[in-house]
Amino acid sequence: MNNIVKNIAIWVIVALVLMTVFNQFGSKTTADSQVVYSQFIDQVKQGQIAKVTIEGRVLRGVTNEGRKFNTYAPSDPWLVSDLLKNNVTVEAKPDEEPSLLMNIFVSWFPMLLLIGVWVFFMRQMQGGGKGGAFSFGKSKARQLDEASNQTTFADVAGCDEAKEEVSELVEFLRDPTKFQKLGGRIPRGVLMVGPPGTGKTLLAKAIAGEAKVPFFTISGSDFVEMFVGVGAARVRDMFEQAKKAAPCIIFIDEIDAVGRHRGAGTGGGNDEREQTLNQMLVEMDGFEPNSGVIVIAATNRADVLDKALLRPGRFDRQVMVGLPDIRGREQILLVHMRKVPIDADVKADIIARGTPGFSGADLANLVNEAALFAARRNKRTVDMQDFEDAKDKIFMGPERKSMVMREEERRNTAYHESGHAVVAKLLPKADPVHKVTIMPRGWALGLTWQLPEHDRISNYKDKMLEEISILFGGRIAEEIFMHQMSTGASNDFERATKMARDMVTRFGMSDTLGTMVYVDNDQDSMFGRMSAKTVSEATQQKVDAEIRRILDEQYAVARKLLEDNRDKVEAMTAALLEWETIDAEQINDIMAGNAPRPPKVLPTVNRHTSSDTGSSGPTATPAPQPAAKSE
Repeated sequence: MNNIVKNIAIWVIVALVLMTVFNQFGSKTTADSQVVYSQFIDQVKQGQIAKVTIEGRVLRGVTNEGRKFNTYAPSDPWLVSDLLKNNVTVEAKPDEEPSLLMNIFVSWFPMLLLIGVWVFFMRQMQGGGKGGAFSFGKSKARQLDEASNQTTFADVAGCDEAKEEVSELVEFLRDPTKFQKLGGRIPRGVLMVGPPGTGKTLLAKAIAGEAKVPFFTISGSDFVEMFVGVGAARVRDMFEQAKKAAPCIIFIDEIDAVGRHRGAGTGGGNDEREQTLNQMLVEMDGFEPNSGVIVIAATNRADVLDKALLRPGRFDRQVMVGLPDIRGREQILLVHMRKVPIDADVKADIIARGTPGFSGADLANLVNEAALFAARRNKRTVDMQDFEDAKDKIFMGPERKSMVMREEERRNTAYHESGHAVVAKLLPKADPVHKVTIMPRGWALGLTWQLPEHDRISNYKDKMLEEISILFGGRIAEEIFMHQMSTGASNDFERATKMARDMVTRFGMSDTLGTMVYVDNDQDSMFGRMSAKTVSEATQQKVDAEIRRILDEQYAVARKLLEDNRDKVEAMTAALLEWETIDAEQINDIMAGNAPRPPKVLPTVNRHTSSDTGSSGPTATPAPQPAAKSE
């Protein structure tokens, strides 16, 4: 409404200015008739003219009959004498000068044009009409109302503890006397910390939907501009707006964009980000009380935040929003499944058990991918097979059915994956093998997928050693059965070496070097914490020797297992070459010495032999599931 009134006022002013200009130009135009100069001279000589008014080159006359006229006179030095000889009354006036308004307009027009161009470009830099050219220091926080946000706590699942923490804020805002009568005070700030995709922003939207108070939302990057001091001005303006609307909630998403450690930048105290952070610290808990305003912030990098920002009085509590467990994943799946038509055979608990390590965003993507698979197959509902295919795509990447591989490369990949799978099946504490495939997916030519039976909270030495052996199984199978080495095991070696190094340097799992940390976790020069060398050269040689010992021992374990079970590797390789993908039931048949049962869905694409050279090389592990082994 205010914008409409403002626009109307502007147009009224523009119309008045235009009317004034037209009036100035139109004031010279009269209804007098125009005559030519020669006719005017003839009328003077005939005595028909009674009066003439000279205004520069313009002559305005009146005839004896009282008719008015005007004409334009050339440079005639005898004009006045001719008029006087013929008894014409002569009156002289100076030329009409432009009005004061026109003088001002003409003189200031170039300056007004430059100002208008500058305003236009500044509005473009500031994001169009919203904010304007003179609103650098205005806050960009958006206020949410009930109509624009329908998210409630019913739409948030898998983080019951975090939901309980923030629901207390909503209850306090609705009935503060319940807490104040016992001496409690409302928290100044709540920091939600957790990995990406766990629902921090969704939880904040649910708070906005539940609380019947004003809710301001802004991103941490909205504070920082190229001009020093703009961010601090925006912080001040945002808190001023919030105090006027108190009690209210301010939500700052990705606060690490502005709340990083001070003193790490190159600009010192004049750095724009540091000044913005300083102003935020003062506004949250400074001399002036900030009652009735709750600040909720979200980040997945709490370790980089300034300590002054995390102290009580600013962020009084930290709410951990972690990855959901199996029950949380089931609840999240049920929330997202409400939006798609689900077949009766779909079991959310089974899908939740097969998706360890998935965040809420991953599960939402899983349901969406399953719906897309069902749509491509012209189904009316989404069934369990669609969810399985969607899970395979997310875990292992999309199938590259058009990729051409030579028979030798397919056989080498089959032995490689069989080596991983057989070693994993023979080791007692390894996760069960869920699926093995030599179908190229994503960046991988093949993949062995291990699926844990339960959520893993901690890792243990014997299990980590077995994982190193499983990683070596692929290269060893190539050496034993193909008598060659390929580049496909590079990622396996990287992961095995990193795991062994962590065991020795971070986890104290070495009997030789004992329980001591040999690596500095603060080796991060980005934030100004340049760490010195923490171990001597002699100690570093012992660390390297211990890592080498662990890798060699587990390599020997994997090699012995494969040499003692050649028949199982050969049977699994034959099954992979025939069907390209085998599941847990077929793997169990092979390990029991039986012929594997046919696959439930036979492959429709024959990708066996070709004379063309296929691409091969180091491949990466699919990001969503670190337990999967890829080549």
